[in-house]
Formats: sequence, C-alpha cells, structure tokens
Amino acid sequence: MADKMWAGRFSKEVDETVNAFNSSIAFDGRMYRQDITGSIAHAGMLGKCGIISMEDSRSIIDGLKGILADLDSGALEFDMTAEDIHMFIEAELTKRLGDVGKRLHTSRSRNDQVALDIRLYLRDEIKEIRALVLELCNTLIKLAKKHLDTVMPGYTHLQRAQPITFAHHLMAYVWMLIRDCGRLDDTLKRMNECPLGSCALAGTTYNIDRHMTAEELGFYKPMENSLDGVSDRDSCVELACAISLIMTHLSRFSEEIIMWCSWEFKFIELDDAYATGSSIMPQKKNPDVTELIRGKTGRVNGDLFTLLSMLKGLPLAYNKDMQEDKEAIFDAVDNVKLCLKTFIPMTATMTVNKEKMRKAAAGGFINATDCADYLVKKGMPFRDAYKITGTLVALCIEKGVDLETLPLEDYKAHSELFTEDVFRAISLDTCVGERRSFGGPAPDRVREQIENAEKILIQLGENK
Repeated sequence: MADKMWAGRFSKEVDETVNAFNSSIAFDGRMYRQDITGSIAHAGMLGKCGIISMEDSRSIIDGLKGILADLDSGALEFDMTAEDIHMFIEAELTKRLGDVGKRLHTSRSRNDQVALDIRLYLRDEIKEIRALVLELCNTLIKLAKKHLDTVMPGYTHLQRAQPITFAHHLMAYVWMLIRDCGRLDDTLKRMNECPLGSCALAGTTYNIDRHMTAEELGFYKPMENSLDGVSDRDSCVELACAISLIMTHLSRFSEEIIMWCSWEFKFIELDDAYATGSSIMPQKKNPDVTELIRGKTGRVNGDLFTLLSMLKGLPLAYNKDMQEDKEAIFDAVDNVKLCLKTFIPMTATMTVNKEKMRKAAAGGFINATDCADYLVKKGMPFRDAYKITGTLVALCIEKGVDLETLPLEDYKAHSELFTEDVFRAISLDTCVGERRSFGGPAPDRVREQIENAEKILIQLGENK
C-alpha cells in the first residue's frame, strides 16, 4: 500500500475500508496530464522566484516530463492504492528524484492543486464538446438545404397546427445548439481564472508569482480570493448546466425522431447502422440510439443536481464533499460527448420521406388559419373570420372532405367574400410560401436563416 503523504500526524494505518472509501484515483486518474502540466508550471515558478534552486526546478520538471511520457506510453501504470492522482504523481516523482521530488509541493496544497486540475481538464473538454456541437449544427444545416421545399405539419400540443418545412424545423434546433455553444463559451470565460497559489485556503508566506503560473497555464488571471480559489465549483455546476441543456435539446429532437420513425408517422427512416432489432419480433426496427439519448438526459440532469446538492451546505473553504464533483461532472462530459458523436452521423444518414410529410400536412386542416387570413385581407374582422372558418372545418368533417375540396358554393354560403382564389390561398405551397415574416418557414426566409447561421458558425469556429 502506498505511503500517505500526511502520515506524520497519525500513529496507525488507515483502515483498508476507509482507504478504499477515501481514494479517488479510480476516477481522477484521467487528469494526470493536467496534474503534471500544473506541477511543471509550479516547479518553474518556484525556481524563478528563488524558492527552490533552479537546478532542483529543472530536475523536477524533467522528472515530471518523464512520468508523463511513461504514463502516455503505458510503461508506468497507476498505483490504485494511492489516495488520488496528485499523491500518486508526487510519490512517483519522489521515488525517482529522492529529496528533490519532495520540494515540488512547496507553497502548494492539494486543495489548490485539485481546483487547478479540474479547471484545466474541463477547459480541454469544453473545447471538444463545443467542436461536436458545431459539427452537429453544420450537419443539420446541410440537411436543411436539401429540404427547403419539403412541406410538413408543424405541431402544437402534438396536434397538426400549421404547415412548415422540414428545413424550418431543423433550423429551430440549429439555433438552440448555437445558443448552447454560447453557453459553453461563457462557461469557459468564467472558468479561465487560475486557483493555483491559493494553497490550502489562505495563500502562502512564500514570495510566489501567481500571475506567472496563471499566464504559463493559459489563464486570463489568478483568482482574486484564496478562499474562493479552493472552494469554488461554480465552473463545474455551470458546465453541467450547459451540458444539461445540450442534452435536453438532443432529447427533444430524439423524441421527435422516435415518433417520426413509427409507422404512425413514417416521416423518416434511420440508417440500419443506427437502429436495432427485436429478439422476438423480426419486423422491428427500433430507434434505440435516440431512446438512449432520451434516457441519458435524465442521468446528466442528475449529475447537475448532484453538484448543486453537494455544494449547497458547505462552509468555506475546502471540504471532502467536493471530491464528489469529479464523478458527476466527468459523467456529464462523457455522456454528452458520446451522445453527440452518435447523433451526428445518425442524422446525416437518415432517409427523409417527403411524400409522407406532405400527405400529413394535407390533412388536419392546418390551412385553416390561412383561410381565416384570406377573409381578413378582404376586410373582415379576424374574430368573425375565425368563427366562419371554424364552421367550415366542422362542415368538412361532416362531409368527409377537406378545405381544398370543399365546393365553392359552401364557402359562399358562409361569406360572399369567398371567390375562386380561395383555393390558391389555402394551398399548402401558398400557406408556406406566404409565411415570409422574419423567422418564418417560407423557403427564402429559411434560406436567410441558414446564411445567418452559417456566418455565426464561421465566427464560432474562428473563436475556438
């Protein structure tokens, strides 16, 4: 069993059960690169500030680089009896360098060390998640360009409401995802302050240079308050919140795909590579990917709640409860990446059934609002036009026809304002094409949306 760095205060070994309970290396081991990167910056600062000799500083840095290379290559494996990744690397450094290795932890605590590592790690992960969100946006835009004229029903209360296009529907998700990218950027901006040098909670009596290490590690600046530096986990919560919203958007889209794949809709069909079968029913083609995304959204929301619950009763500064931050935020990060990496090719390869979408749009009287608007444009107050159109819909249901096939004399029986041109006004193509208000589903307006979104995505890509 690895020796404890803090063992001097204690007269007996920690119980093995407590040691296992206390250990975090099984999950924080993934931060070994960030831990070593932070330690290299810290060792360099100690040398330049004269707190340790430059010779010792260089030896420590070389030793840390050697450990990193050995971990990357697999020549060195984690000691799973170590308390955490920080103690493992320090113990390995001391094993290699002797007393020189013991100088690394001068003017540093595990409290600011772990606060640094989690920020460095999540900073890298945000960039990867962000790139996947942008990729999904571009995938949906590519699909939208193919379906500017693909008419489908838009829904409210899951009832057919008004005609839109598939491109318009897809672009709604693009704008959600663009906002998600903005939330990731905002999180990264607030996260990018350096806690290193806060030490246990009250800074240090050594003449350290916190601005130097912050700059070396790519942070905007050191955190202003040492208590805040070691006890803050806002960045974990904020990232978990941003991830929960990404997952919520994926889950909403997944729910629609699940419905659209059903025989009741059959608007789309997933590629065989992104569906599964049944163990007993040979006809089945199940959208398991989207169902899993829907399920994992609840799991990620639980990660966010874990973090909020863990923090809500903690006094300043560091408490061991904070060890629970890592499993929760790592789980959220892992799952959103997994879902995005699966969702992107799934949507890129799905088949869109234009005929089914248009047939669904032709039913359900989704051009009723356009019929009312037709009367309004001829001078009738909207509420009167609304009532007449509702009466016509009831008549259509009674006769088993729709508004397009209802005879003109039936229209005229309810208002002399109706003429032959009503049939053009209520045709699906007119209903969609005339909805040219900003943000509407008319093909030229959706084309504008796509152009605007592409400009934003180019800017977001340049600011990665």
